Amino acid sequence: MPDRPYTLLSCSMSIDGYIAGAASRLLLSNGDDFDRVDAVRASCDAILVGAATVRIDNPRLLVRSQRLRQRRAARGLPPSPAKVTVTRRAHLDARADFFTAGDAEKLVYCASPRVGAARARLGEVATVVDGGDGVEMRRLSADLAARGVERLMVEGGGTVHTQFLTDDLVDELQLVVAPVFVGDSDAPRFVRDGSFPWNPARRARLAEVKQIGDVVLMRYALSARFGDG
Repeated sequence: MPDRPYTLLSCSMSIDGYIAGAASRLLLSNGDDFDRVDAVRASCDAILVGAATVRIDNPRLLVRSQRLRQRRAARGLPPSPAKVTVTRRAHLDARADFFTAGDAEKLVYCASPRVGAARARLGEVATVVDGGDGVEMRRLSADLAARGVERLMVEGGGTVHTQFLTDDLVDELQLVVAPVFVGDSDAPRFVRDGSFPWNPARRARLAEVKQIGDVVLMRYALSARFGDG
């Protein structure tokens, strides 16, 4: 068994690299691309987002298509993948849609000093896991693999994207570019500062480019495992 899941990072961003506005969420994709993302979700065992995404966007992280849910059920799987989030401070609301929507398993990886507080607050709606002093993504990935997660979809936000990419834990990047500019340096970007394995000396391999209405999907192969998941 691999020591970590096949990891697919999915993100939509503006032409100038932002994933939201400074004070509000932006719908950067379109209907056809939302359907594509829904199919990718349905193909995964777990979906991961950061705690800030849970607080700000309040995502449900469910497979929307009834046909795709039925296909998963026919394979003996729950209608939607397990939900995973990471937090250092355990400042999460147990009433958030992440916890209350759907019957899939919910996992919260929490920094060691706050595990007790997280279990007191979220123990009735999720499984709280000790993620290490700073929630180490390699440790998290190994734990997910041990729980049977073979295919993981990472949906953000920028801090989580940066952590997975700089730790060289991503096999595939699906990056959608929307035909808009945000133009606000206070808005969140796709990634934050970091030392990335892909740089001028080691270029990422572009595996596919596809137009989907008014957006463009670019798939990058970031490991030798690309396409195996």
